[in-house]
Amino acid sequence: MDRETAEEPPAEFSTEGETPEAGRILVIMHQAHSVPGRIGHRLEERGFRLDPRRPAIGDPLPDDLSSYRGVVVFGGPQSANDTHPYIRQEIDFVGRVMKEDAPLLGICLGAQLMAAQLGARVDRHVDGLCERGYYPLRPTPLGERLLPWPSHVYHWHAEGFDLPRGAELLAEGDVFPNQAFRYGRNAYALQFHPEVTQDMMCRWTVRGAERLAHPGAQPAEAHLEGWSRYDPAVCLWLDMFLDAWVGLTHADGTG
Repeated sequence: MDRETAEEPPAEFSTEGETPEAGRILVIMHQAHSVPGRIGHRLEERGFRLDPRRPAIGDPLPDDLSSYRGVVVFGGPQSANDTHPYIRQEIDFVGRVMKEDAPLLGICLGAQLMAAQLGARVDRHVDGLCERGYYPLRPTPLGERLLPWPSHVYHWHAEGFDLPRGAELLAEGDVFPNQAFRYGRNAYALQFHPEVTQDMMCRWTVRGAERLAHPGAQPAEAHLEGWSRYDPAVCLWLDMFLDAWVGLTHADGTG
């Protein structure tokens, strides 16, 4: 179902009465110049302090998660199938986070690392297609019970993931079917990029202009048009999602 506007979150994913205490959020990024974008801004607005780590350039990952309220693993140009030691380290790390049932959010590559840790295949589209631009999103019945979702979301990827065993599919797409899943009660994986600001989008479409010639990619002007049309609904969705995620208010009993 297409949703251009968002409403109050259903009781199954309610944020009523939640005011998270100030704490740290571990933020994992994959390039020296990467930023946490809109997600970082919104977490800081909610009183959280970000602890940015970039394993690709040598930053260590913490051994102890007890001082963190959550972990966000962002996207990057790497693949979950790469043999870089830090990719293997990250896959093992997200496995530890999920085992401890700590709040975990994986975005694009981060979602693929979660899928790989759970034994699911991560690979390119069978027809060589990519998603770069705004593409339709459809919540599953479970996803729709949790939150009202935007009708289109922003993508920048050429690989996708199979749904891991034991995971619950929350949203689907046309090109890459698996767009969002939940594992356990606190781990969420998103194939799309709700963190992208307009400035980030402009940088991606300029610096990555050659990738817009790949099969399935949308031209740069469609990215900007999509921003004007769909981003308000993405913002509303993201605010409700983050409030529920960091508030640990998953009360539907299906996890």
